[in-house]
Amino acid sequence: MGMSEFYGHANLNDCKNTLKSAHENGVSFWDTADMYGPFTNERLLATTMKEQGIIRGDIQLATKFGIVRDDDPSARNINGRPEYVRQACDASLQRLGVDYIDLYYQHRVDRDVPIEETVGAMAELVSAGKVRFLGLSEASAHTLHKANQVHPISALQSEYSLWSRDIEQDILPACQELGIGLVAYSPLGRGFLTGAIKQRDDLDQDDWRSHMPRFSKENFTHNLQLVQFVEHMAQQKNCTPAQLALAWLMNLNANIVPIPGTRKVSRLMENMASIDIRLTSL
Repeated sequence: MGMSEFYGHANLNDCKNTLKSAHENGVSFWDTADMYGPFTNERLLATTMKEQGIIRGDIQLATKFGIVRDDDPSARNINGRPEYVRQACDASLQRLGVDYIDLYYQHRVDRDVPIEETVGAMAELVSAGKVRFLGLSEASAHTLHKANQVHPISALQSEYSLWSRDIEQDILPACQELGIGLVAYSPLGRGFLTGAIKQRDDLDQDDWRSHMPRFSKENFTHNLQLVQFVEHMAQQKNCTPAQLALAWLMNLNANIVPIPGTRKVSRLMENMASIDIRLTSL
């Protein structure tokens, strides 16, 4: 997401180099969405794969539909109607330059459309060979159960990190019960848990995070203290705060996959090193 917008200016060459390094170092699960840009992030992945001669089977592409944007950058609408599901999938396939999508998510649940209808349309995409596996994003436990009765849901993408743990009460147990993998987005607290953001001025003026409650003037100092606690623990493990945050997720359960976003090769390599960190329960 950050390669296309929301987190301030992104250098296109840096982003392409990061994707290139990701492929070269075995990072094979790439997550995007049609609303990132909008549309430009899917095209970025397609361009990079073509320019680098990346074999389609080497990358597991995940993309999402359902959040509809218009000329107003801040406007958001949700669409889960079956006819839109089919249109959105065809458009994503064209932008990505591929014949199939490995994992196709409903980005947000449309409260005006029964989940059974939306997932039913998504299941038709599987039958047609356009999609391999289905996912939902930010869905409740109740919605997961209903959706899974229509077609197996392979993954739920929700925010999950050291400081965002709401899903532990109901949603994570539902995933475990149904055999649904959790794809944890913003595992680094939208960059806060890296320790790189020390003051609000560290964010670009057009950075979307400056409007989020966790980054507000009222909450920034308190949250910075939490990050300092993570930094202290990271020092004890001889790793960076980001590596500790990612290792925490990966040591919880084999069915949890964090997807840290980055635009820099140096951060990519730092994140990858978290795979080797082992944590104890005490």
